[in-house]
Amino acid sequence: MVAQAFIVDLNKPLVFQVGNLGEAYQEWVHQPIVCKEGPRFFASEFWEFLTRTVWWVIPLIWLPVVCWFTSMSFRMGHSLPQVSVMVISGIFVWTLLEYTLHRFLFHIKTESYWGNTIHYLLHGCHHKHPMDGLRLVFPPAATAVLCVPFWNLAKLISTPSTAPALFGGGLLGYVMYDVTHYYLHHGQPSKEVPRNLKRYHLNHHFRIQNKGFGITSSLWDKVFGTLPQSKLSEKNR
Repeated sequence: MVAQAFIVDLNKPLVFQVGNLGEAYQEWVHQPIVCKEGPRFFASEFWEFLTRTVWWVIPLIWLPVVCWFTSMSFRMGHSLPQVSVMVISGIFVWTLLEYTLHRFLFHIKTESYWGNTIHYLLHGCHHKHPMDGLRLVFPPAATAVLCVPFWNLAKLISTPSTAPALFGGGLLGYVMYDVTHYYLHHGQPSKEVPRNLKRYHLNHHFRIQNKGFGITSSLWDKVFGTLPQSKLSEKNR
């Protein structure tokens, strides 16, 4: 007797359902539902609240933190040009982290109950409901936890006086990434560069989901060979 395949009930909290999909999870999560109303994650109001974040909370919370860390390097004797280089370096490091996390963590293949559940919370929910405006940016509580290892990484790869500005630059890169990500889904860009970036990202969601991992730019996709082919190139093959 063949076991009946599990079916997710979209009218019930999703998080503790999706793990039951097993091997079918990957196919299910990459079939997007285009709707501005997001699904319910948890039965608990407290945990549900923690999963929902309006986009402007990100700069409101984290830009003062960026300023604080950057000012630490000033107070330790570095000049404005020196701190500027550190901040720019931090932003550059973030772009590589952005690409690496998106490609190797957010798109990891899972099939176990807890693997599917954690993946759904991290990124699967975004691919299933790409227009959910309250789950496009990373919840501040989760970001605060992740800041600890990234701060330790900054201290490991730099000196005590340069680490704060380097970390501040990385955090600024994250803020730029999150607000850009929100804009690419819900904004209506009129200029060519953001319009192309929006098209590039939506291509990742709706056409080739295993390529095009860059959000703020396609730089690392070009470097590591994950740049998706254009439709014109595919037609000429």
